[in-house]
Amino acid sequence: MRLLLISNSTNPGESYLGYPGNRIKEFLGKDSVKALFIPFAAVTFSYDEYEEKVSGRFRELGHDIVSIHHFNDKQAAVSDSEAIIVGGGNTWKLLKMIRDYHLIDIVRQKISNGTPYIGWSAGSNVACPTIKTTNDMPVVEPDSFESFCFIPFQINPHYTDLNPAGFAGETREQRIMEFIEENPDVFVAGLREGTMLSCENRNLTLTGNKTVRIFKKGSIPREMSPGDDLSFLLK
Repeated sequence: MRLLLISNSTNPGESYLGYPGNRIKEFLGKDSVKALFIPFAAVTFSYDEYEEKVSGRFRELGHDIVSIHHFNDKQAAVSDSEAIIVGGGNTWKLLKMIRDYHLIDIVRQKISNGTPYIGWSAGSNVACPTIKTTNDMPVVEPDSFESFCFIPFQINPHYTDLNPAGFAGETREQRIMEFIEENPDVFVAGLREGTMLSCENRNLTLTGNKTVRIFKKGSIPREMSPGDDLSFLLK
């Protein structure tokens, strides 16, 4: 299984998919790949607009994409794909559409057989067992929280330590602590912006200039750095 799970698409002051660009290029390899793009997380803009934006960046990296929304037989499009790319946006909308088109099992099988998967933000959320650690508002209702389950742990993309002065609501850490209280057997990786997780050959690595914060019921949250052994999250 080959996964590249990115926290966010764009850092402040950078171009779209700027910071993960070199890693995406390295991950997909030297030969040009025509990847299937899943744009279903888009809510306030069209799938065509999303495809155009992502396509332009991937052409710069030497690869092509085509969006799944052009295909009548979406399961066949998955079967024929050389790579699968899932963009960010609203995780609830993304999962609802994936489930409505009955894509969970076929994508899971495709990725399990070695097809590369790249996702950012909501696209990282759906790589997890469920979308319960998304930050997004449930603007639609999927028939289940279950997602692709490529990995056995949960990701919280865009994880932040910020607690602004005068803010009386729960911090991101407090929300995750609520999750692990109700889901004591599940690790959660708080993936900060500007970082990504790569899974290849059962090896899990962190890329970026920040640490990832790991949560588990009964343990003090800990910071893990690039180069640290994260393979325990895959067990």
